[in-house]
Amino acid sequence: MRIASAGALPETRERLAASFARGDLATWRYDAERARTAADPQSLLAGARSVVCVAVAYATPPPRPGRGRGRVSNYAWSADYHRPLRALLDAVARTIDEIAGAPASAIACDTAPLAERAFAARAGLGWVGKHTNLIAPRLGSFVFLGEVVTSLALEPDPPLRKSCGSCTRCVSACPTGALRGDYTIDATRCISDLTQRADAIPAGLRPLVGDWVWGCDLCQEMCPPTRRAGPGGAAFAPLDAGLAAPDLQALLRLRSGEFKRRYAKSAMGWRGAAVLRRNAAVALGNGLDRADVEALGRALCDDPHAGVRGHAAWALGRIGSPRALAILRARWGIERETLVIAEIAAALKTHGIAHAL
Repeated sequence: MRIASAGALPETRERLAASFARGDLATWRYDAERARTAADPQSLLAGARSVVCVAVAYATPPPRPGRGRGRVSNYAWSADYHRPLRALLDAVARTIDEIAGAPASAIACDTAPLAERAFAARAGLGWVGKHTNLIAPRLGSFVFLGEVVTSLALEPDPPLRKSCGSCTRCVSACPTGALRGDYTIDATRCISDLTQRADAIPAGLRPLVGDWVWGCDLCQEMCPPTRRAGPGGAAFAPLDAGLAAPDLQALLRLRSGEFKRRYAKSAMGWRGAAVLRRNAAVALGNGLDRADVEALGRALCDDPHAGVRGHAAWALGRIGSPRALAILRARWGIERETLVIAEIAAALKTHGIAHAL
């Protein structure tokens, strides 16, 4: 826990505005107004003078996915981190309010437009790495960040004089080329962003997603300070092994009732079951295992969500076995959703089957 002054960060505002203008975060439709508010704590609390910044380590050893299983980002397989982190921030805010003798604080916990990493860096909690995550000494980049903005004038801590230097291991580790190496990221190419977006994953990026079904840790796993830091403790261990390395065929069958029972307590609980089924279809397609063709065929024919059916069609085309192509041909004359028809057509065309269209 360290303290930063609450003065606005003009460089951060300009950096964010440039990122939004480039379309780096087009999935989330951020604009220049969000850049302005995120760089100025006054937007969260009028009269803000200090920002108490907190970093909590969460890394736990990843399970071995095994055949037919997907991967989930470290942060998402435990109980939703927002709850314990919010409880910690609430305790800090209560202490500050008691000292002030009146309400004098506001909390940010991934729930308000505040440039968390920039203020954490100003407070000396760490430095922002080339993978764009905060790297905290002895903790690495697997840290949850939270802030208490207060109108009290607290003594600020100095920033660290550290950087990534010439290291580019995170940049090289990114399969999609999302990291530019200049401390910026095209989030629309980031696997973590791709697995959380509500619309279709661009076809050209699907093979690069691999077996990730929620988030991605590749850049952080290659970060030297993060590798040296090791696990952060048992507080954020997986709720169960199946949540950390889910059975892909089972995930492809996931429906809303089971989704609520299994995922509501995790950080994956906000997007819905269809997104996870879509991601499972992509991961199965990347597995290139003919044993998954029938499951993908059922998803193509029976899934109520057109996006899932479309990605199942892509996966069948990627596997490309005679049975997979037969399923695609059969579905061609039955499917009525334009999006899915286009995916079937594209899948068949990759195998030179244009005459069926």
